[in-house]
Amino acid sequence: MSITGSIVVFVVLWWLCFFMALPIGVKGQWEGGDAVPGTEAGAPQKPMLAKKALWATGGALVLTGLAALILPHWLAQ
Repeated sequence: MSITGSIVVFVVLWWLCFFMALPIGVKGQWEGGDAVPGTEAGAPQKPMLAKKALWATGGALVLTGLAALILPHWLAQ
């Protein structure tokens, strides 16, 4: 897999992992009882976006590595 192909695969997998991680551990403001006036009650209290971005990066690195190992052998057949 070329460098450009690897970057494209990594970016696509990163977004996929990030969107999969977004709903994990999120509690709405209505669940905690401390809704900020003027905001939606279902808005997350602590979305933990930095932690989820790190998890998405790790997941995308592993999956890109697997793709780099598997795709050349699969395409050669």
